[in-house]
Amino acid sequence: MPEAMHIPVLAAEAIEWLRIRPEGVYLDATVGAGGHAQAILERLTTGRLIAIDRDPVAVSAAREALRPYASRLTLAQQDFAELPSLLGRLGLPGVDGILVDLGISQMQLDAAERGFSFQAEGPLDMRMDPSQRLTAAEIVNRYGERELADLIYQFGEERRSKRIARAIVRARPVQNTRQLAELIAACLGGGREASRHPARREKRASWEAAARTMKRGIHPATRTFQALRIAVNQELERLEQLLRDAPVCLLPGGRIVCISFHSLEDRLVKRYFRRWQREGVLRILTPRVVRPSPEELRRNRRSRSARLRAAERLPGSPPRSAAAAD
Repeated sequence: MPEAMHIPVLAAEAIEWLRIRPEGVYLDATVGAGGHAQAILERLTTGRLIAIDRDPVAVSAAREALRPYASRLTLAQQDFAELPSLLGRLGLPGVDGILVDLGISQMQLDAAERGFSFQAEGPLDMRMDPSQRLTAAEIVNRYGERELADLIYQFGEERRSKRIARAIVRARPVQNTRQLAELIAACLGGGREASRHPARREKRASWEAAARTMKRGIHPATRTFQALRIAVNQELERLEQLLRDAPVCLLPGGRIVCISFHSLEDRLVKRYFRRWQREGVLRILTPRVVRPSPEELRRNRRSRSARLRAAERLPGSPPRSAAAAD
């Protein structure tokens, strides 16, 4: 992956809120191609960065990109939902900061064979960890219509989920990402009039439907692809586990910075930060969500949906076990 292709989102803001100490120990829980990790490593002298990712391809790319910093870097393929056990294996009582960038990387989107994007034809895969069994193809071609509609509605916040699920079931087997994106665009393209005339709706060219929807700033298949990716990788369950464990993994005065890219993630982060603040465990540092600057938006259009929240561990013992947030 060419270095110019990778632009870490909200990098300056993340570093500012982490308040890097040169001798500190930090954790990048989603190292990706290593952009944020490099910014942390450049500020360390005797300190150490633990960088992990669930995606082995990302770990390999980060290892190459961060080679100049190898002496103060520990890099591993690891699920961030298992942080306490990771720190235990490393013999660490906690870290001075945790950074979590929840966005899908350009590296993953550009790899057609991973199936994350509808921009190029690829298999319905979408697995962050290729060793897991569940794929998007399994969901698309085997889930019942109602279960599929509920999934698209819940994880994609797609109001027209029933229509999409019905179209998918009728079109089975769906073979690849492009076929899925085209049938979604076709079934959503006609609005109310077309929904009363299925034959007319089916005759509409998918590119025309996509063009109309793109005027509103989003491809018609975007929310469904998001829902499938979240379901395949259990992204919200894993994020919730991380947020439950965060106080246990932070040293007093340590900070956690979370960068999210859609409202489902952001609501979870906000809810847990508020819960931990009520219990006197964390102090919220960002009462209002931090968004990219106009300059960053001009430089990197993909940053437009990014939202950053930060919190600091207060003195005192963290909870021994973490229950679900209210």
